[in-house]
Amino acid sequence: MIRNVLILTVNDLAIAFKNKTFLLILFIPLFVFVTLNLVDQAVVDAGKIRIGLLQQETLATEVMQNISAAEQLVEVTWLENPEEGNRLLKERQIDGVIIRNEEAADSLALIVLKMDSIQTIAIMQTFSALQKVAEGAGPDWITGINSLHEGGVQRETLPTWVLMLVLLIGFIILPSQVAEEKEKKLLLALLQTPINEAQWLIAKLLLGMLLIMTAVLFLHLLGQFGPVHLFDYVAILLAGSFCFSAFGVFLGFLCRNQASARTLGVIFYLPLLLPSAMSDVSQQLTAIAPLLPSYQLYRPLQSILLENASLTDMTFDWIYLIVLGSLMSYFSYLLMKRRWLM
Repeated sequence: MIRNVLILTVNDLAIAFKNKTFLLILFIPLFVFVTLNLVDQAVVDAGKIRIGLLQQETLATEVMQNISAAEQLVEVTWLENPEEGNRLLKERQIDGVIIRNEEAADSLALIVLKMDSIQTIAIMQTFSALQKVAEGAGPDWITGINSLHEGGVQRETLPTWVLMLVLLIGFIILPSQVAEEKEKKLLLALLQTPINEAQWLIAKLLLGMLLIMTAVLFLHLLGQFGPVHLFDYVAILLAGSFCFSAFGVFLGFLCRNQASARTLGVIFYLPLLLPSAMSDVSQQLTAIAPLLPSYQLYRPLQSILLENASLTDMTFDWIYLIVLGSLMSYFSYLLMKRRWLM
């Protein structure tokens, strides 16, 4: 069995070289790398900022009076503890948390999700304006900024690009290849040999996982990114690549030719990519994205790459991905057994 699986996997890799699949998965990370180096800083949009304040922490009276007076500029949320503030920041329900700066007397520190985000700049500008109105040319109230996300703009967008690569291979490349084997009757011919359905399915899943890991590795080599927890990062990538590879094989079985497979793949690809990737900039999408399976991969990637989290903090996510991948694999196996569909 192992020999047949290895032969099929090597054969699929050879086909991937022949039909330029490897050129595609190598070109996309290269395109991402060039794009990241051309990213411009966004223009700050003035608006109402949402600030979290700790209930048990007493700030300077003058600061509190000015924050209370600026109701049109500042919306205050009272927090029971710093952990609640971190959670609300990650859920995008507040823009920042104001605490006393332990390193500088009579000053404040700001905790934000991203150091160079629009919200951070807006908070600093708003508090600078309040300080000038209250004290004129006095020292700034906020003298320190701490970010929950580590790294610059390139690293902050890395989870989005990794998710794009995973979904691209899972929903565009794999369904097309499976549909091609059905369309040309290659799959039926293979099943007339000692190779059985389970071996063929395992080989296809291994192919998808190898393509995904190769693309992500090439992206990291180009950008010189270094994940905080390498084992956790690889583990969640393997779970995600297994899940969406199985999903892609299942979609391939639903189609009778390559054209319909590509169309169906795009129909799944964009709705799974965009809400998760844009959840950082939209409170509405933040509420919708957790309902999608792609978010169960995107959120752990963000936590590991940007927040120094570990796999133990995302048990639900990797179990969800493995269970969904197993279900898709089982459905694909059932379709293979009904050979009249081929």
